[in-house]
Amino acid sequence: MMEQAVAQRQARILIVDDEPINVKVLVDLLRDQYALVVAKDGPQALSRLAGDVLPDLVLLDVMMPGMDGLEVCRRIKADPRTADLPVIFVTALGQAHDEAHGFTCGAVDYITKPISPPVVLARVATHLTLRRAQAALRDQNRQLEDRVRQRTAEVVMTQDVTIRALASLAETRDNETGNHIRRTQYYVRRLAEELRGHARFAADLDDRTIDLLFKSAPLHDVGKVGIPDAILLKPGRLTDEEFTIMKRHAALGREALLAALDGQADQGVDFLRYAMEIAAGHHEKWDGSGYPAGLAGEAIPLSARLMAVADVYDALISRRVYKPAFPHEKAVAIITEGRGSHFDPDIVDAFLRIADDFRAIAARYADDD
Repeated sequence: MMEQAVAQRQARILIVDDEPINVKVLVDLLRDQYALVVAKDGPQALSRLAGDVLPDLVLLDVMMPGMDGLEVCRRIKADPRTADLPVIFVTALGQAHDEAHGFTCGAVDYITKPISPPVVLARVATHLTLRRAQAALRDQNRQLEDRVRQRTAEVVMTQDVTIRALASLAETRDNETGNHIRRTQYYVRRLAEELRGHARFAADLDDRTIDLLFKSAPLHDVGKVGIPDAILLKPGRLTDEEFTIMKRHAALGREALLAALDGQADQGVDFLRYAMEIAAGHHEKWDGSGYPAGLAGEAIPLSARLMAVADVYDALISRRVYKPAFPHEKAVAIITEGRGSHFDPDIVDAFLRIADDFRAIAARYADDD
């Protein structure tokens, strides 16, 4: 199987750059951990990819004579044989629109020159881990009929691998901490437990579903991996144009998780279905004024409505570059004010009953200043 083969051999990386010094820097950095293949231009890169053994990752320069990196990436993604190869652009072009253009062409990440060795190593390792997880999920879907008795154990293993890979990927690119992920995970579970006795929610919140929501919650912002560094890491408030780009992370998160299922969402693992709902819908609002789809009321999945309260509460009590941490009481007041407009009214009522539990979770998993 693909994931077994990758695990048993050294991961292979194709480096494409017309400048020998840039190639040398990357080769010196990566050669002790990975098998490397080098191409000096676009045509040679495509020729390397036509061979029997494909790389596991492509590090691709953008500015090259003749066929530039953007065109190389488009051709890689247009060929079914290589379409799922992760491509990371490594380039001196560092403007937000350059990065956005790169992602539009199909790249999974964008590293600006001069490179930071720790950043390159972290991004490469994370994307290789993600590729292995995606391969595992695709193989599992193809083999379900023959492996019914092993399904539960395999799903649990795949869940854990995928959560670690995707959550790690998001954390390497985001200023928010791993404790934000943990806090929101526990908020969601506590809200679900409180609501399971409510007539509107009882049928949807059994033990298994609550466990799946708990596992899925850490992936709510995985789409931020597709947002340019200049916006994601900006030390201040975003402009309207930048915020428009930032809002794309919700749809990007769903697309990334759907890709892991090879487009077969109806046959996918349940926890990834919840993860897709949460990633896509946690910025929707009860009155329809949210994004990305402008869903309203119960058209917003329950999982996303739960995450909306959890995510906003944690954002309010956490310090950001553009605001101080609000006290618990102010956060509660703001969420109460959003009852029936931003949030599902019954979920806000449940939140108010257990607000002290949210405070306790926040204290237990507080960030280290």
